[in-house]
Amino acid sequence: MGNPRGPSDTGQDERPYYLSLGDSLSTGVQPIGPADFQFRTDEGYADQLCAIARDRFCRLRVVKLGYPGESTTTMLDGSLFAYPQGNQLAEATAFLRNHRGEVAFVTLDIGFNDFPTRDLAGIPLGLEAVARNLPGILDALREAAGPETPIVGMTIYDPFLADWVNGPDGQDLARMSVYEGVLPINAGLTAIYAAAGLDVADVEGAFATSDFETMAMLEGFGSVPLNVARIHEWTWAGSPPPLGPDPHANVRGYRAIAEAFAKVLLP
Repeated sequence: MGNPRGPSDTGQDERPYYLSLGDSLSTGVQPIGPADFQFRTDEGYADQLCAIARDRFCRLRVVKLGYPGESTTTMLDGSLFAYPQGNQLAEATAFLRNHRGEVAFVTLDIGFNDFPTRDLAGIPLGLEAVARNLPGILDALREAAGPETPIVGMTIYDPFLADWVNGPDGQDLARMSVYEGVLPINAGLTAIYAAAGLDVADVEGAFATSDFETMAMLEGFGSVPLNVARIHEWTWAGSPPPLGPDPHANVRGYRAIAEAFAKVLLP
């Protein structure tokens, strides 16, 4: 009788796939990536999380089905990119069904692109779209993956914290973006994932998003709040042209996101 599927004698699991879903962050976009590949890189959080997880999952490789600019709406209607199955969700569920029992885990970052404007006026509309679409997305992924495959979402960081260094107006904008923008958005996302019985990677916490009290030294600017320092050091949001300002994480920031996922998936 053959050995059942499961951890090997070395303590490694034989499930070979990690499925990464979502928007540009899931594809590792950075302004240093090739323009003809939508600025995707192989140093995103999915790539780094896959490397971290190989200690547990033998021969693990990441399958990235995310698409830059994807929202919960386009993930369902396929209007942004014509996947072979029609849309990203259909592509993902087909992969999960075809590889049932072979997927170590699934990560999902989605929702930021549902906000039609990058100001407070866009928040209610974005939250409404996410609340309308995300529960069905999660239900479909769970049905396709089966009950045992971990599916983990994530909260978001706040690229507008980079404006802190631009004087009093920038500091007011930074505080407003955190307290009236990112924190309510993350609360909404977390509630939806919790209602679906899924865990969430605490990217908000990893970036110290609401920590205006702890001070840190930022090269070129001196002492600034920790959340501001991390946005400048872990993303391209505070970078000058031609590479910035760009809201995407850099390699260090993607590492922080990968580690936030690892805390949930690989405790």
